[in-house]
Amino acid sequence: MRQDTETVGTIVVGGVTASRTSRRELAERMVADTARAHRGELAVPRIVTSLNGHILAKYHADPAFRAIFDEADLVDVDGMPLVFATRLLCRQPLRERVATTDFIHDACAAAAPAGVRFFFLGAKPGVAERAADTFRALYPGLIIAGTRDGYFADAEAPAIVRQIVDAGTDILWLGLGVPKQEQFAIEYREQLAGLAWIRTSGGLFDHYGGNIPRAPMWLQSAGLEWLYRAMREPARLGLRYMYTNPAALYHLLTKTRD
Repeated sequence: MRQDTETVGTIVVGGVTASRTSRRELAERMVADTARAHRGELAVPRIVTSLNGHILAKYHADPAFRAIFDEADLVDVDGMPLVFATRLLCRQPLRERVATTDFIHDACAAAAPAGVRFFFLGAKPGVAERAADTFRALYPGLIIAGTRDGYFADAEAPAIVRQIVDAGTDILWLGLGVPKQEQFAIEYREQLAGLAWIRTSGGLFDHYGGNIPRAPMWLQSAGLEWLYRAMREPARLGLRYMYTNPAALYHLLTKTRD
């Protein structure tokens, strides 16, 4: 669908069309889109998602996932190796990484004074609520209209969607993991009419409500946060990165362009 391709500057990263938007600009767009949704100018919420090495490898290896991912309206780049690739190969590289775990702070700072209402859906029971408490404390006036864990049966999804809409949600932060969150966004987009955004969030709530730390800043800046995560969770992430990193590097070097 890509509602925003005409209005947002884009760049091709590893064969995927991504936004050049900075974190601050993305937060401003979120507020503007919320106003548009309130005026009835958005028929359905925009799907806003992120691209990293794991998703890039899956995008090229899995046609079904690629078809779902291509339905997103705006893709930001969450991964310093991807930013480095644009600096190496493009005349106008990306200015910064837009990591969801960082962008949430820009979004909260913009949402609190504008009255933008969030809903957190995902993670284990209690984690999204603890994350919500963290952000309410950091950003007085921030409205988090509801939270729900991500452990539910498919038959429960319609009732959860009604709960999100009935809460007056503007931005749904959807942390169900890849590809479940993307599938949920596409499947229930029409029923979530009235919202401005469905923002996929991966493990966002775990970082702020589940005591899972971020990598030190120097590792993030060096593009090695993936290594830090793999060392902390070798059984779950070590094998994944062994497979996806070489594939992602190939696609970055051969399919990145202005």
